[in-house]
Amino acid sequence: MTKKVFQRILYGGDYNPNQWPEEVWSEDMRIFKEAAINSATINVFSWAKIQPSEEEYNFTELDKIIELLSKENYDIVLATSTAALPAWMFKKYPEVGRTDFEGRHHKFGQRHNACPNSLVYQKYASRLAGKLAERYGLNPHVKCWHINNEYGGECFCETCEKAFRVWLKERYGTIEAVNKAWNLEFWGHTVYEWDEIVLPNALSEGIDYENTAFAGISIDYRRFNSDSMLNNFKMEREAIRNFDQETPITTNLMGTYKLLDYFKWAKEMDIVSWDNYPSYNTPTSYSAMCHDLMRGLKDGQSFMLMEQTPSQQNWQPYNSLKRPGKMRAQSYQAIAHGADTVQFFQLRRSIGACEKFHGAVIEHVGTENTRVFREVAELGKELTTLGDSLLEAVSTNKVGIVFDWENYWGVEYTSGPNKDLKYVDQIHHYYEYFYKKNIPVDMISVDSDFSKYDLVVAPVLYMIKEQLAERLSEYVKNGGHMITTFMSGIVNESDNVYLGGYPGPLREMAGIWVEEIDALAPEQTNTIAFETGEEYECQLLCDIIHTEGAEVVAHYASDFYSDTPVITKNEFGKGTVWYNGTHVEAEGLKQFLDLVVSERSLTPIVEQAEGLEITKRMKNDKEFIFVLNNNKEIYDIPKKLVGKKNILTGKMITEKDTLAQFDVMIIE
Repeated sequence: MTKKVFQRILYGGDYNPNQWPEEVWSEDMRIFKEAAINSATINVFSWAKIQPSEEEYNFTELDKIIELLSKENYDIVLATSTAALPAWMFKKYPEVGRTDFEGRHHKFGQRHNACPNSLVYQKYASRLAGKLAERYGLNPHVKCWHINNEYGGECFCETCEKAFRVWLKERYGTIEAVNKAWNLEFWGHTVYEWDEIVLPNALSEGIDYENTAFAGISIDYRRFNSDSMLNNFKMEREAIRNFDQETPITTNLMGTYKLLDYFKWAKEMDIVSWDNYPSYNTPTSYSAMCHDLMRGLKDGQSFMLMEQTPSQQNWQPYNSLKRPGKMRAQSYQAIAHGADTVQFFQLRRSIGACEKFHGAVIEHVGTENTRVFREVAELGKELTTLGDSLLEAVSTNKVGIVFDWENYWGVEYTSGPNKDLKYVDQIHHYYEYFYKKNIPVDMISVDSDFSKYDLVVAPVLYMIKEQLAERLSEYVKNGGHMITTFMSGIVNESDNVYLGGYPGPLREMAGIWVEEIDALAPEQTNTIAFETGEEYECQLLCDIIHTEGAEVVAHYASDFYSDTPVITKNEFGKGTVWYNGTHVEAEGLKQFLDLVVSERSLTPIVEQAEGLEITKRMKNDKEFIFVLNNNKEIYDIPKKLVGKKNILTGKMITEKDTLAQFDVMIIE
């Protein structure tokens, strides 16, 4: 982290005064003050206004906005405006636009519309970032730089194709290595010259956007695309650093967004920020998992909640209002899992275009006399009371769940055995158990230090990259404990199968051999039975397993592989490897994981708190316990917390206190 850090919880969000006449700005300041808003993210989509033509720059309006916010003592998150190109650039340099998967070259419009490998785009984006930093970088109110906005999408143009070949030369060195990595003997696809390689879109290897004839090239193109956009981020970052060496630099991520390898991105960011937009039916455990993933990207460093809506989205199929209290509870959930900011999109609702119905602190009525504003103001006052007490507080946990973007791509590009296998769903299936038990976890990468954890959970670890199996083996041999599952240890980083039997390089440590993988259609199920007699339904995939030293914990109870193992436990060195060969229903997974948790003596933060979300952060030997009720039921306060002070109210907790839906307590 660089020298400048936040001195208070940033509370505010995306502010677009450039969309409004100046007389509205002062009214905004008055209203925002009523909500204790102290920060604003500005200049996110202002490129066309700042640079109306190729050689002309006009900072007059932005100067006024920054002067106003500085005078009002706002913490400013200053964006670089490079997420949407001005029309003149498309007109003069049409090659700056993207070409989609279908091979169609796009005209001016939308956002995220720049080819990441366009030298024209790079020239002007870098120049703009530098000019902004030169002009505003020494302003003490600028607390964070926000590069671009929600990087995403892909480009399949000829410029990217040529850049892809250069990227491949750097990765593989020789054309022979490429042929081997992609197994191009298959279907006679061997190439002899670099310019025979074409990018994998609908005109070549792409079957459709999510399916490919050659996973090797398609996974590499995902790596290349992620690297290309990351290079754009680094380019703007360096342009800023020429004038401002201290202010933290970020860009807003999007949780489990598929196309970018966020662990790789986080290494280049001073602080992680992300946008949290759950739908009306998103499980709270999923939101918690995403927060933990964002915290895990930089090995436990606190993060920024850059965007959430005060009430409703506009872009989901069903944009329900957030019920009273829900926004506050979601905000504290983010803080509980590591956020040091609470920011909204947007502070004032747009008058037109596709986001005019996206929720805002100031609605179209233009006053503070709304339910949403009253809730925003209530939260703002509470956050002001908290001051800096929670800033940079950390979480120290004993369970790590592995998340890997390249594995994500590999799993979902695989042709077979079951199209319904979704990587994030499998990760959440395991995360949800620990969430409900109030056993906090870290979301970790394949490069993390496993020795920090009593238990490492690696569901569907399909792709075992170089040295990963060795590192996992050493972890377990030295006393670590690991859970893995079906579709693990199958392929290397080029999607070529490890020969010698599944789960490949994990076979010895798991003490099993998987002979076949049965795929079950949605209407099909199987049954598993624990050795203690309990039976549960399973579906999706069923590994047909032979033990090679492992103990059988559960077996199949139906079909032709009835009585064969499905859940096993293997002592390996000083540690243990557990293997689950199917997708078992939640109650069956609970019985399995209860067994593991009991053996490892992993305990909840607070006992007897079923139904509540409880997590904690630590700072200067102080422990902050967060208690949230996300359910409709009213819960009693866990006995362990009676007699403690709720720092949100300043009152002592009594046995008579209860938690209704969306209630929150923070106990020091």
